[in-house]
Amino acid sequence: MQKIRYSPDVDALLIQVSDEPIFHAEDDGQLILHYSEHDKLVLIEILDVQKFIEGNESRMLTVSDE
Repeated sequence: MQKIRYSPDVDALLIQVSDEPIFHAEDDGQLILHYSEHDKLVLIEILDVQKFIEGNESRMLTVSDE
């Protein structure tokens, strides 16, 4: 089960990976991870998703022939 929603009014991307109730969350700046009571990942929330994507474009991995 996976649902992906974008909220343009707050520029947030929400990726729901479980139907379990949210028990607690861990905040790491623009990324918020929501967990169930048994520490199963339930929801990934990316705030200011446009900035998040732009800031990570330069970090994308490239494959090289070394």
